[in-house]
Amino acid sequence: MRLHRNLCFSVIDGLTLIFNEGHYADKVIQQLLKRDKRWGARDRAFVAETTYDIVRWKRLYAEIAEVKEPFNRENLWRMFAVWATLKGIKLPDWKYFEDTPTRKIKGRFDELSKIRKFKESIPDWLDELGEKELGNTVWNKEITALNEQADVILRVNTLKTTKEKLQTELFDLDIETEYLQDYPNALKLKERANVFTTDAFKNGFFEVQDASSQLVAEFLNVQPGMRVVDACAGAGGKTLHIASLMENKGQIIAMDIYENKLHELKRRAKRNGAHNIEPRVIDSTKVIKKLYDKADRVLIDAPCSGLGVLRRNPDAKWKLQPDFIEKIKTTQQDILQQYAKMVKVGGQLVYATCSILPSENQEQVDKFLTSESGKNFTLVKDKKVLAHKSGFDGFYMALLERKV
Repeated sequence: MRLHRNLCFSVIDGLTLIFNEGHYADKVIQQLLKRDKRWGARDRAFVAETTYDIVRWKRLYAEIAEVKEPFNRENLWRMFAVWATLKGIKLPDWKYFEDTPTRKIKGRFDELSKIRKFKESIPDWLDELGEKELGNTVWNKEITALNEQADVILRVNTLKTTKEKLQTELFDLDIETEYLQDYPNALKLKERANVFTTDAFKNGFFEVQDASSQLVAEFLNVQPGMRVVDACAGAGGKTLHIASLMENKGQIIAMDIYENKLHELKRRAKRNGAHNIEPRVIDSTKVIKKLYDKADRVLIDAPCSGLGVLRRNPDAKWKLQPDFIEKIKTTQQDILQQYAKMVKVGGQLVYATCSILPSENQEQVDKFLTSESGKNFTLVKDKKVLAHKSGFDGFYMALLERKV
């Protein structure tokens, strides 16, 4: 592979914004990809994947390069040189790469690969927390899996098409996909491709949604004609899945505290042809109280640490702080206590997170079930999804039923 100066400069500019100015990696990369209209698919892939790679392995590369935060541009070029060397890419004779100690880099890599926090490139506190909650053996496997690049998974919108038809349509565009066993509406891309420019996407035939995330709506046991509340709907990935499972019949009340996310949901629902979704902003407790005892199904896709989705958000490793996890656990319990009251007698509730920590998952459910609000509920079943076992994002979901 030959390195091109303008592409490498874009990566360095992106890393400056992510590491030194706290910008989100996905937003930075979106901006970078708009820089030069002449870039082809391979150029864009280089910029996106290299940036994500260096973000993912920040601690390891910084340690090998012997640089400390805040990184100046010279530091970032040194980290870039580490990345290129470990990938076996020949460094051009640019001034940034003068005196790069190639052999030393490989030696340091071998040395540091014996220490998990460097090998997996994670903060000390996260390494300690993962081991404490999952045990050494499971944490070893899980953090390795969470550092792999995520596959691109599509969820077929059955309101508009079938899996077979969509697969054929994409195949005609040279985008090859495969079925995933146990995921009825999923297609996995064999190779990464920009699916958002296809007519199939513009016509609402699919959404990009990880396979683990697709399990949540299925877990909710919805039927056409029900009244369903998606209590933390966000931009609506799971809401849209619920709409397709309900065949557009019945009512879905999609709630969130962020109005801008519900605007995005409206836009997506229109593209998906989902007509039974009613967005409601939670701007006071009244919005929740109005729905007490009225929902057949309630989905609480709770705010969480997001540790199960580190493969897609590698910068979260550096943004996340231990005190945030403590605070979010209080929020999770509050939401569960309040929002569970919307479930009618005989109705069901799913509590879900994209976390792998038992303290955010089954421990929260256990705490709820022994509380005053939770004593009328029973646990029907729960599911722990770990990345190293499933090959997809880490997730948790619990199905609770309100006693008759």
